[in-house]
Amino acid sequence: MPKSWTEKFAHPPAPQVSVLGKPYAGYGEGTKMLISTPAEVARHVESIPLGESRTMPELRAELAEAHRADFTCPLTAGIFLRIAAELAWEKHQAGTPLARITPFWRVVDKKAPVAKKLACGVDFIVKQRRKEGLE
Repeated sequence: MPKSWTEKFAHPPAPQVSVLGKPYAGYGEGTKMLISTPAEVARHVESIPLGESRTMPELRAELAEAHRADFTCPLTAGIFLRIAAELAWEKHQAGTPLARITPFWRVVDKKAPVAKKLACGVDFIVKQRRKEGLE
């Protein structure tokens, strides 16, 4: 049985900074890479003020800086953003007001590859971004 979004959200338990032993994602050996967590990504997205947005590269750079890493793993950051978004949507569907869920639309726009994969659908993202003046 697949893990629920809640179970995925809880893993991994802590961010880790690793020194690359070989080149990865355009970064060379010896570079410090952050592997964040879904919870940390969600907290960071929640810290983005109403009416502001971030691109994924900006989000990854901010997370890396907070951990004194050279970069944040682009693969895991994207996965963790999706986990945070799906959990937020699940909570909203269960009755949690929008003001109390992770505002993932501040990072996910309609052109983002993940937008088409999210259970909320692209229309919801567009609507929320318009409400906040992000479109």
